[in-house]
Amino acid sequence: ALELLESGGDLVQAGGSLRLSCTASGFAFDGASMAWFRQAPGKERDWVSCIDRDGDRTAYADSVKGRFTVSRDNAKNTVYLQMKNLKPEDTAMYYCAAATDVPYCAASATSMDFWGEGTQVTISS
Repeated sequence: ALELLESGGDLVQAGGSLRLSCTASGFAFDGASMAWFRQAPGKERDWVSCIDRDGDRTAYADSVKGRFTVSRDNAKNTVYLQMKNLKPEDTAMYYCAAATDVPYCAASATSMDFWGEGTQVTISS
């Protein structure tokens, strides 16, 4: 069955770190561009980061640039989001998404074909 399963969300103090993982199954992971989005309560879902299918190109929202790093391991069908120097405003549900017919780093939700259920990240001040 096709699935994107996120993990790694937690409650941490401001300044701390977390690594999110998203493991894919049911489609050709190494042919898909992957992205992370997040949604805080009462707000729209925002794009956070993306990585192309080969892992050569990445991009980040300005709000996380320099603090977050996206990577992927195609042998493990997994994409990661390393988050450092976390801030209370990073609190959100984090979702990974796959764009199966997009070779480049996709930053638009409308480009995504599959979504995970999300993992909660909560940063205390």
